[in-house]
Amino acid sequence: MSVELLAAADDAAQSAYAPYSNFLVGAAARARDGRLFTGVNVENAAYPLGICAERCCVGAAATAGLKPGGLEEIAITASPCGGCRQWLAEWRFDRVTYRRGNGEVVTVTPADLLPDSFVL
Repeated sequence: MSVELLAAADDAAQSAYAPYSNFLVGAAARARDGRLFTGVNVENAAYPLGICAERCCVGAAATAGLKPGGLEEIAITASPCGGCRQWLAEWRFDRVTYRRGNGEVVTVTPADLLPDSFVL
């Protein structure tokens, strides 16, 4: 399943809006009910106002009515940033697959990515 999701993330990345960095990132998540959601990074001239592909993807799932725990797995074309690692933990993904900078593909848990995540 991770290979299929990563391929969907690669496809989504082609729609990213990254005119400043030219670093196109895509994400694809599978819901427990089988639905697929994708997202891309969207940059903004006011740099901190951009959004990462993972958060875009989770936002699409939330818009469709999903809540934390409703998404099973996510694949990302790049290593998630620290903020996105917190999102992945809070949304309780079982698995996170991503491509490292050297091209290696790994599958880990959110706890592997962020062992001391913030919990309310």
